Amino acid sequence: MLGATANAAGDPVSGAQIFRNNCSGCHSREPGQNLVGPTLYSVVGRPAASVAEFPYSAAMKGSGIVWTTDQLMAYLRAPRKFLPGVKMLFPGLSDEHDRENVVAFLATSTREEDAGPHRDASHASKTAAMRDSW
Repeated sequence: MLGATANAAGDPVSGAQIFRNNCSGCHSREPGQNLVGPTLYSVVGRPAASVAEFPYSAAMKGSGIVWTTDQLMAYLRAPRKFLPGVKMLFPGLSDEHDRENVVAFLATSTREEDAGPHRDASHASKTAAMRDSW
């Protein structure tokens, strides 16, 4: 499995707009706020089916996936092809740049305790700007 930072070259500002247009009807980025789909707060690096309060499909529960950026890139291309049996009806994002941007945006909502020492002031200011624009 490739590392969690591959494909992190996307633009989180563009990703925020793509998320609003394609994902926010079913997913929140707020901790503990599940909608039709589970919260995507701190999803990068998180094991699949790990939000305790959400009723995941058997396919997702048994997948063993850890949501690295590479896994998210592959999943968001065509979720039902990537993991048959998932509940998500969204057909996916065919444009690779759109997926990179969404993944970069999702990476901005990371719990501080999960962020690690590689996060810098630049990341913190970008994250604050994302939250303000949301």
